[in-house]
Amino acid sequence: MTQATGISETAGSAAPWYKALTPVQWRTLIAANLGWLFDGYETYALILTVGPAMHSLLEPSQYPQIPSFAGTVISITLLGWGIGGICGGILADYIGRKRTMIYAILAYSLLTGVTAISFNWISFALLRFLVGIAIGSEWSTGTSMLAELWPQTARGKGAGLMQCGLGIGFFLASFIWLFVSGFGPEAWRYMFVIGILPALLTLWIRTSIEESHTWQSVDAQRRDAHARKDAGAELTAHEQALTRFTVADLFAEPEIRRRTILLFLMSLATTLAWWGISSWVPPYIASAAAKAGLPGPQWASYAGMAYNFAAIIGYAGLGFLADRFGRKPVVMTFFAMALILTPVLFLWTQDLTLLLVAAGVNGFFSLGLYSWMPVWMPELFPTRSRATGIAFAFNAPRFIAFLGPLFAGVLIVQFGGYSRAAMTIACIYILGFCVAPFLPETNGKPLPA
Repeated sequence: MTQATGISETAGSAAPWYKALTPVQWRTLIAANLGWLFDGYETYALILTVGPAMHSLLEPSQYPQIPSFAGTVISITLLGWGIGGICGGILADYIGRKRTMIYAILAYSLLTGVTAISFNWISFALLRFLVGIAIGSEWSTGTSMLAELWPQTARGKGAGLMQCGLGIGFFLASFIWLFVSGFGPEAWRYMFVIGILPALLTLWIRTSIEESHTWQSVDAQRRDAHARKDAGAELTAHEQALTRFTVADLFAEPEIRRRTILLFLMSLATTLAWWGISSWVPPYIASAAAKAGLPGPQWASYAGMAYNFAAIIGYAGLGFLADRFGRKPVVMTFFAMALILTPVLFLWTQDLTLLLVAAGVNGFFSLGLYSWMPVWMPELFPTRSRATGIAFAFNAPRFIAFLGPLFAGVLIVQFGGYSRAAMTIACIYILGFCVAPFLPETNGKPLPA
């Protein structure tokens, strides 16, 4: 435990949780939040612009298949996210949380800017794959750093506030697209040019953020264990664990292996459902507006803002509720509500104004659900492989979930609309609800050593 964290926990009994935090902990939250905010912008910029981009990059004869092409591009991005996420987690365990975060932000900023000069749909998809690799590398580093520096009594709140960055980024992309979309058929390119700006964040992170002292201590132990191993010394069980490759360490001990598998299944349910259902909220409401004779892109922006404004509250809400009532009951409630609200949005609501309200309530639960990952995951892995474990559980499901948008795009074409496709994929929420009870409750407990 770091000195800063220890001070916060001692003071936490006599002062409000937010007053007990040190400047180091606040700066860590800001850095992790901003890194995830810009991840959110890059991701939702794609969701908002993939339709216009495909319209610009495809031949007119291919326009009826735009949902399939769009689903393919989103799926490829998600696949890259999975690959980059796991690699980023491994790097964070070996070279540090701070350094990995800087590399990831630089990479996704520059690659997003290059996306603006795509000349056909294949080049667009390839660049989005590379952006996905970079985006995936950032989240686990910020999550690990925040968990290791924040006090255990407020860890859920900090994780929820960090996760808000994604919703703020989504909202920012929707807000910017509301104005940029009017610049003509090539307006989508401007969205990606704007995506270069996050590179400036790395200058502040480099000078203002400290490396996790918890990681530094374990890294020193790992180096000593490797030195003893190379010298032929007999290693203790702890030293043997330190010398294992971090991915192998996730499956070497029965309890850690069990947790890894359960977290993978919960993450799969969360990720597959969102990318297969909720990523289609803006185009779904845009299509409903177009049928009513209203401008589709404008209503897509309205939908994105309503959905993501509520999601921001949901992100923080899950973290605060999890600190109050426990991880398990809160996460199960969010899974159940995300399932129930799918037909409310895609089947039972017809009025456009009510659709925006339904999109907001859906966003609170379906996107807010993601906060269980930074809240619960770090509390289930030891420091030596924490970033790798988080990254694996968060990103490995993308190797399956990337099929969600692809499958959904095909279903939309086959069914002639969004509703039946959404209801088909929503059943995956049941998996997450059923798995959660088998994980240990960790509210208020110290991180595993």
